[in-house]
Amino acid sequence: MAFKIKRANEPLTQADGARILIDRLWPRGQSKDKLQLTAWVKDIAPSTELRKWFGHDPAKWEEFRKRYRAELDANPTAVAELQALLKQHKVATLLFMAHDDKHCNAVVLSEYLRERKHAGT
Repeated sequence: MAFKIKRANEPLTQADGARILIDRLWPRGQSKDKLQLTAWVKDIAPSTELRKWFGHDPAKWEEFRKRYRAELDANPTAVAELQALLKQHKVATLLFMAHDDKHCNAVVLSEYLRERKHAGT
């Protein structure tokens, strides 16, 4: 289950492997052909309410992380769906559209998945 994260509008590369969109909303200005997705797991994204509350405000980052992780814990179906996709591919890239690549759902999700892998869940 090797994966990385990157913005959906970054150029496609061979190293991407399976390309999985993890945002609830379709990336503005991106065509289906351009993204070349393997899958779109929109239910793994933060809820609309949480996304709007956060608004990509770095001052809310720690609270966002806590709330999003709680949403992931409460959504085992979406987590299992993403984990199954990751197991099917040697390499995968989780795609997101946030401008701030340090304070976004992809960072939290990446940490969450890696912790679960090491915990054996």
